[in-house]
Amino acid sequence: MTTGYEEQLQAFTGRELVALTPGPDPVNEPMIRHWTAAMGDTSPVYTDAEAARATGRAGVVAPASMCQAWTMRGYGGADDAGGTRPGFDELVELLDAGGYTSVVATDSEFEFRRELVPGDRIAVREVVESISAEKRTGLGAGRFVTTLKTYTDQHGRTVATQRWRTLRHRPTGAGTADPANTAPQALRPRPAVNRDNSFWFEGAREHRLLIQRCAACARLRHPPGPCCPACGSLDWDTVESAGHGEVYSFVVNHHPRHPAFDFPHVVAVLALEEGTRLIANLTGVTPENVMVGMPVVLDWLDADPDLTLPVFRPADPEAH
Repeated sequence: MTTGYEEQLQAFTGRELVALTPGPDPVNEPMIRHWTAAMGDTSPVYTDAEAARATGRAGVVAPASMCQAWTMRGYGGADDAGGTRPGFDELVELLDAGGYTSVVATDSEFEFRRELVPGDRIAVREVVESISAEKRTGLGAGRFVTTLKTYTDQHGRTVATQRWRTLRHRPTGAGTADPANTAPQALRPRPAVNRDNSFWFEGAREHRLLIQRCAACARLRHPPGPCCPACGSLDWDTVESAGHGEVYSFVVNHHPRHPAFDFPHVVAVLALEEGTRLIANLTGVTPENVMVGMPVVLDWLDADPDLTLPVFRPADPEAH
C-alpha cells in the first residue's frame, strides 16, 4: 500500500463511525424473558421480581450480555432510530479499495458499569480506536480494525463499553495474499483476560514470562489470582521466569479438531525451575519423542497481532 493510502486509513483513528443512536425499544421484561429462554439462563433475578429483591435489587434486571441487543439494527438493515453511519460506510469503502473485502470478527471485550433495568433507554456510539498495519494471516493479508462502542442510558451516563475487533482481509489468492495459503486458518480462540491475569498477557506480548508472587510470604503462584492461597494476602508482585523447566505430564490432542491448530499437537504441564507449573504447547518435537522429565526451554508464539503465548521446545536440539 502507498503512503497516501496508509495516511487515509490512519486518519480514521479517533473518528466517529456511528453517531449516538438510541435503541428502538426500552429495556423490557418480555424481551428479557425471551432472551433467557433462548440462552437457557435460569437465574431468577432476570424474570422473578421477588427473587431479584431478595438479592438487594429493586426488581428484575437484564442480563449483562443483552446490552448490545437493545441497540441492534433491524432485519431490514436500517437504523431503527435514524442513526447515521457515514463514517462506517466511508471506512468500508476505503478498505474495499485496498482489496480488504472480506471480514471476520476476532473478539469482543465488554466492560459493564451497571445492570440495566426495565424502562432504561440505551443508545450507542462507535469510534475507531486503531487500524493496524497490514498483517499476514492464515486468512490472507489484512488489517485488524478495533472500534470502541459506548453504551449510554437515558441520562447520558455510560452503562457499558465494548471493544470490538475485526480482521478486514483480502480473500485467499487475491492481491498480495500468500499463494501458499491453500486453506484459510482460523485465529486461535481468545483467552479470558481479566483484572487478575491481564498483567500476564501483557508480559507475554513483550516476550516476558511473568510469575505472580505474594508480596507478604513470597510464595509463587500460577495461574494468577487475587489472593495468596498460602497466607491470604491480596498484595502481590511478579518475577520473570528464566524459561527453563521440564515436562511434568502431557497429552497428545487428536480430537476434536479446531482449524487454528495443526494436529496432532502436544499440550504439556511444565514444571518451571522457579517452582511453578503452567500449561503450554510443545513445539519442535514429535509426539512419540516427548517424555516426562524432558528438559525444555521457553519459546514464543506470536499467534496474531493481539495474541502472544509461551510455548516450549526441547532443551536438547536433537530431541525432535
